[in-house]
Amino acid sequence: MGGRFLRSVLPLNVKIMKKKHGKKYNEALKLIEKESYGLDEAVELLKKTSITKFDSSCEVHFNLGIDPSQAEENIRTSVTLPHGTGKDIRIVAFVSDDKIKESKDAGAIEAGTEDLIEKIEKGWTDFDVAVAAPDQMKEIGKIAKILGQKRLMPSPKAGTITPDPAKTIQELKKGKVEVRIDKEGNLHNVFGKTSFENSKIKENFSALFKAVLDAKPTTVKGTYIKTLTLTTSMGPGIPVDTKKVISETK
Repeated sequence: MGGRFLRSVLPLNVKIMKKKHGKKYNEALKLIEKESYGLDEAVELLKKTSITKFDSSCEVHFNLGIDPSQAEENIRTSVTLPHGTGKDIRIVAFVSDDKIKESKDAGAIEAGTEDLIEKIEKGWTDFDVAVAAPDQMKEIGKIAKILGQKRLMPSPKAGTITPDPAKTIQELKKGKVEVRIDKEGNLHNVFGKTSFENSKIKENFSALFKAVLDAKPTTVKGTYIKTLTLTTSMGPGIPVDTKKVISETK
């Protein structure tokens, strides 16, 4: 993730990027001519700078003026994107035997507790989100280290510890995403696909941006959002003017 973030916060450093990227990337990079853009311009550029043959994801990268080592500034929340991410989220559910069927019917690729824990202990982590019923958390403690290292541990802040796993699974499949900072105070999220209509990309971004603003810790006194960058899968970063975005998303 570190390399990708470096790419996203230094989109104008053409000399460095030419040494590391191919012709398509460098051609796309030439389209980014300003130091920063408003949301409408940035969304247009997202599509123009997409360099993959597949339907690229739209990504947002925040660098926040917070201290993740302080518990009150360790942001972790969730938001439902009105149009989803365009990605099929792989979900597992830690639930009692009587809730296995309804969890799978809701969209979980695996459900249960004992067998699921055993499978993960053997090295399987081929999923994106883990949901858990509160009464299963004690058992999950056996694999807490594995899940924690992969950033897959269920959490009440993210809404993934829930008395109604089936409902939560359905919400996640429809576009509910976790918003969580890394150790450097950065946020990285996918918020759509380049095939989406511009209006849908903007609505998804606006929902995510508002969630980040709402999650601002009361202890933060200086600049909260230091940098804001949009990019596509493998594409160059597009620097965004936070003040313009705030006015455009009101």
